[in-house]
Amino acid sequence: MTNSIIIALDFPDLSEADKFLEQFDEPLYVKVGMELYMQTGPSIVKHLKSLGHQVFLDLKLHDIPTTVKRTMSVLGRMDVDMVNVHAMGGFDMMKEACLAFREVNSTGKIIAVTQLTSTSEATMQKEQATNLSMTDSVLHYAELAYKAGLDGVVSSPLESRLIHNEIDSEFLTVTPGIRLSENEADDQIRIVTPERARFLGSDYIVVGRPITRSDNPVQAYKEIKSLWEMEK
Repeated sequence: MTNSIIIALDFPDLSEADKFLEQFDEPLYVKVGMELYMQTGPSIVKHLKSLGHQVFLDLKLHDIPTTVKRTMSVLGRMDVDMVNVHAMGGFDMMKEACLAFREVNSTGKIIAVTQLTSTSEATMQKEQATNLSMTDSVLHYAELAYKAGLDGVVSSPLESRLIHNEIDSEFLTVTPGIRLSENEADDQIRIVTPERARFLGSDYIVVGRPITRSDNPVQAYKEIKSLWEMEK
């Protein structure tokens, strides 16, 4: 079972996450970020897998190559379905991470974060001291990740088509910043609707608050799934 809608479990503890998951009667693809992982530790992955869910462990590793290599070897043994590093760590770090992960996990996906969807082009240029456009920066990091052997990248849906066209049609784009309305930005800047993300070529969409903060999460999930699965 492969679900291309990933629900971000952005909850402060396992109890809240379980209350949310108990509302669903089907296996889900869920994302465990730093907040929940730091509260629960590795046991959260084992717990979610025992319930039949797929797990994207979103820790965005970014350190020297040796440290990330050793850490990725540990994470790979946790039977995660997807894990990530930060592309800003560079080619060598990504390559070492990829080799270590594949050595212990032959079926999971390893991807790299390019630019966060909460980052605007102006902020990126000012704070990262670059003259690149957002699109060029994302494509640059995606190319590094591809050459390092990774399966794909985290980007906004706005870059999905370019990544597929310029790098490889099979190179995955995992895209957060999904909202039911483009007026509901929260702290995201580069956002699109589910149907727009599909049109733009995203392989996976990551959805958090539109589902987790909904009065009816199951209905919200079904609505997003319906929009996502619409014909292009």
